[in-house]
Amino acid sequence: MHPLLTGLTGGPVRPSRSLLRPLGTDEISITGGFWAHKQRVNSEATLAHCEEWMERIGWIGNFDRAASGTIAGHHAGIEFVDSEVYKLLEAMAWELGREPDAALEARYTALVARVAAAQEDDGYLHTSFGRPGQPERYSNLEFGHELYCFGHLFQAAVARLRTGYDDLLPQVARRLADHVHAEFGPSRRAAVCGHPEIEMGLVELARITGDSRHLEQARLFIERRGHGTLSASSFGPFGDEYFQDDVPVRETDTMRGHAVRALYLAAGALDVADETGDSVLEDAVARQWANAVARRTYLTGGAGSHHQDEAYGDDFELPPDRAYAETCAGIASVMLSWRLLLATGAEQYADLVERTLLNNVLASPREDGRAFFYTNTLHQRTPGAVPSEHELSHRAESSLRAPWFEVSCCPTNVARTLASVGLYFATATGAGIQLHQYGDYRIDTALDAGRIRLQVRSGYPLDGAVEVVVLEAPATEVDLRLRVPAWAAGAASLSEQPHLDAGTHLEVRRVLRAGEVIRLDLPMQPRVTWPDRRIDAIRGDFAVEAGPLVMVLESADLPDGWSVNEVEADAASLVAGPDGPQITVTRRADADAAWPYAPDRARPALQHHTARLTPYHAWANRGPSTMRVWIPQAE
Repeated sequence: MHPLLTGLTGGPVRPSRSLLRPLGTDEISITGGFWAHKQRVNSEATLAHCEEWMERIGWIGNFDRAASGTIAGHHAGIEFVDSEVYKLLEAMAWELGREPDAALEARYTALVARVAAAQEDDGYLHTSFGRPGQPERYSNLEFGHELYCFGHLFQAAVARLRTGYDDLLPQVARRLADHVHAEFGPSRRAAVCGHPEIEMGLVELARITGDSRHLEQARLFIERRGHGTLSASSFGPFGDEYFQDDVPVRETDTMRGHAVRALYLAAGALDVADETGDSVLEDAVARQWANAVARRTYLTGGAGSHHQDEAYGDDFELPPDRAYAETCAGIASVMLSWRLLLATGAEQYADLVERTLLNNVLASPREDGRAFFYTNTLHQRTPGAVPSEHELSHRAESSLRAPWFEVSCCPTNVARTLASVGLYFATATGAGIQLHQYGDYRIDTALDAGRIRLQVRSGYPLDGAVEVVVLEAPATEVDLRLRVPAWAAGAASLSEQPHLDAGTHLEVRRVLRAGEVIRLDLPMQPRVTWPDRRIDAIRGDFAVEAGPLVMVLESADLPDGWSVNEVEADAASLVAGPDGPQITVTRRADADAAWPYAPDRARPALQHHTARLTPYHAWANRGPSTMRVWIPQAE
């Protein structure tokens, strides 16, 4: 182990020139409540679940076979399963930084050793290419995912470095990054990976090691894209837009093509822009984010309405029952929004982080942390089939959460996100602290004037009361900024007159004294949300939200024999019930006919039922069911 000289703090991202400074695991920690429960399930169940599955089906064993020279003809899984092992290592590293555990440390160390043993003399490390009996290195940049996997290894190494350890995995990462530079650097192979990801990893490695070659390599990958760099013969029915290789990043106006690719590329481009001072590139990323949020994003924060190519649809093409909204796309959206928040300080980005985390991302893991949604529909028309707990599921065909997938990028992505989720909650400047997400957590960091320690207490997202307890503060004026979510605009209240009410946040600026409590109250009563009329798939429908949570109507809360497909409701019947929002739904007793069209509108008898609504992230935890977010407005 080698001591770190710089870069100890900052979490997954630490820009060198951002407006806001991210906090590291030594500066912020979740202490209880909603998010502590999620992290506990992740730590106690999900990490072991991912490790056990990848061990059982041979994905981890690929590294052993590669190291021993027996991998040819015996590779388990598709070409990019290495990345799942790297995401698990990243999750383990963040978890160890959050809460050291000797048993987990031993598992982590053993797994890193198996990965490191497969690294070749020139630094190359991939189990699907390059050895006798395998395809040649970089022979399928479009779909081989070699550089994509490298990017995830770099991010895992950064997690280890940022939690205080410069040991074997960072050494492996440095050697691999040197190899990438030798192969793809200036005056070398002018190519890119079919799946962006390495760009983020390279920039973060440059930030923490100080090696500018890694930043330059990331910049090259960004600038090469959009010029038809990838082989057109590999595009198939999707076209070069699928790979974001049709238009240069700095000339692109919105997110398009494969959703995860688009969001990872934008995040990497913003990292490059931040480090190089490229305002044109930064503006392009912000423009893409804004247009995609305004026209191509689901109410849950989900991204992607096409199943065939896991891609964004056209503007306002957001059918709820065909939503793809891949979990990984939601996580990628959080990563991009967080970067934009750090760069600009604009709370609209924290709003989308909140919406996407609490709805799209948290819908993926089952309550026990051992099964996951890959895709996240907003309307389940038929009750799902219970998948086997011991067999692989196809990524998009699981109508209930499945334990593992043939392409299992989402479970490990959820694991690394939940292990580090507290690092997205607050930031600092020299003058003060900014609170972007709410829950139970503690902050202990240094400002220009001295040390500050705060305890944030809240039952959020179920309770809108947020208390900030001052444990220690400098003897001089401090800025404390509290985000006001867009859904609470004009209705939030502070326990004192704020120095500034910016609409998107309230700011206290004064000397803070140990022991005092500053309280923010946010309105949590259920509310009706109407869609833009240009989203024709849900025109005439409404949704219900309560605080930051999107609510759903689930068949488990309807009378036997009823389906969510046949009900409607009057939005005015929405009330706050003792167990959450309630609404009166109406079922029309339509008679079967030989032809489902007629010159007159039928007026069948009506049946009524008061139904409880469930948070979207919690649906399908009571067995197979039908579900819908958008409810037709009753006549």
